[in-house]
Amino acid sequence: MPRGPKREKRPTDAVGNAVMIARIATGEIEDITTDDGKNAAAVALGRMGGKARAAGMTAKKRSEIARKAANSRWGK
Repeated sequence: MPRGPKREKRPTDAVGNAVMIARIATGEIEDITTDDGKNAAAVALGRMGGKARAAGMTAKKRSEIARKAANSRWGK
């Protein structure tokens, strides 16, 4: 099921979708998307790159990720 910017479930039925659109239009809830329909928070995280992701991890976690990547690339 699709999820919104704050991981809330989005309705898949027509009536629920209409209610969601009405709430966004009246300002009751906020819909944070860019002009091309992407989540603005996800776009900002993507621009930070791998260095920002690695800064929040421990050395052990980075090592595990690197080992897994090497195994999937070279281990057959």
